Amino acid sequence: MQVDNRLLDDLARVAGGAFGALAGVRGEVEARLKQQFERILSEMDMVSREEFEAVKAMAAKARMGQETLEKRVAALEAALAAQKPRAKASRKTKA
Repeated sequence: MQVDNRLLDDLARVAGGAFGALAGVRGEVEARLKQQFERILSEMDMVSREEFEAVKAMAAKARMGQETLEKRVAALEAALAAQKPRAKASRKTKA
């Protein structure tokens, strides 16, 4: 019975050591993959999330400004269109 326990203990230690080594290999593989992805992304000239969000906010602000200006131009065009008939009528009365 003692021999079986010792054999099982040895097998458990070997298996534990193998799992520990596999965990170390896994960590090393993950680190290498991460380095490779970072290198590839840096070569692709990708922007960071922070830069993307900053440009997105600037674009939204510019769009709001454009919409405001479009409304002002439409109002000015309407006011100009309303003044043209008056100008034509005043010219006719002077002639």
